[in-house]
Amino acid sequence: MNALSVLASLRERDADATELMDDPDCDPATLARTYAQFRLVNAAVSGWRSSYRRFIRPQLSNTVPTTLLDIGSGGGDLPRALAAWAARDGLRLEITAIDPDARAHGYATSLPLIPRVDFRRAFSAELVAAGERFDLVTSNHLLHHLMPHEFGALLRDSEQLIADTGARRSHLPRVLHGDITRGAIAYLGFWIATLPFFHGSFIRADGLTSIRRSYTAEELRTVAPDKWRVVPQGPFRQLLIWPANGRSASQGSAGPRPTTARSRGEHDA
Repeated sequence: MNALSVLASLRERDADATELMDDPDCDPATLARTYAQFRLVNAAVSGWRSSYRRFIRPQLSNTVPTTLLDIGSGGGDLPRALAAWAARDGLRLEITAIDPDARAHGYATSLPLIPRVDFRRAFSAELVAAGERFDLVTSNHLLHHLMPHEFGALLRDSEQLIADTGARRSHLPRVLHGDITRGAIAYLGFWIATLPFFHGSFIRADGLTSIRRSYTAEELRTVAPDKWRVVPQGPFRQLLIWPANGRSASQGSAGPRPTTARSRGEHDA
C-alpha cells in the first residue's frame, strides 16, 4: 500500500490492522528494544504530563495516599512517570500497574524497582472479581487495540474498579484512558519524524499501524457510553474520561460485564 492510498484509507478506522509486536513469536530482542524506546516516544508525544497536572495532581494529597490503577501498563513508562511526578510534588500516590502479557510484565519488572509502584500480571476483570478498588484508573494507548466487546468490558471494569470514597473534587474525572486521534496529519507527521530513528525496533511500523487503528474524536464519542466524555489530550491525542460531568455514578450501575477486556496499553508509540 503506497503513501497516498494509506492517507486515503485513514478516512475509516482499520480495525483489522495488526501490529508486529502482537505476534507471540516476534523477535524478543527487537521487542525489548521497543519497550525501552517507548519511554522516549511517550515522553515526547503522549500528553500525560499536562493530563497529570490538570486531572490527577489536584486529586492527590501530601498526607493521605491516593491509589491509582494503570491498565495495560506494558513496559511501565506511564506508571513510572506518574510516580516520579507525584514524588517530585511531594504527593502520596500508590500505583498498581497491570498487564496480562508475560513479555511486557517481564520487561517492566526487569527494570530497577521504584517506590509505590507495583507491577502485576493481571486482567482488569480479575481485579473486579477480587473486589479491588482504586481512587483513579488510567490507561495509555489501549483503546484502539480492543475489539468492541473488549472495549465495553474495559469501560465497565473501569467504573467498577473506582472506590466510593465519598466527597472528592467533583469536577474532575476518576478514569482517564488516553489514546491517539487518527488523522492524515498525525500519520504523516509520525512517518516523517520517525524516519531516521528507532531502527531495530517495532516503534515506527507499529506506531503507524496504531494510528490506522485509532478512533477519531467523533468515532470515540459514538462508541462510548453516555457517562463518558472525550476531551483533547494534546496534538493528535485524546482522553476518554469518566464520569463525563466529573461526578461519580453509583457503583454497579454498569450492568453485567461481557468477556474480560484485554489489557495492552503502553505497547505503542
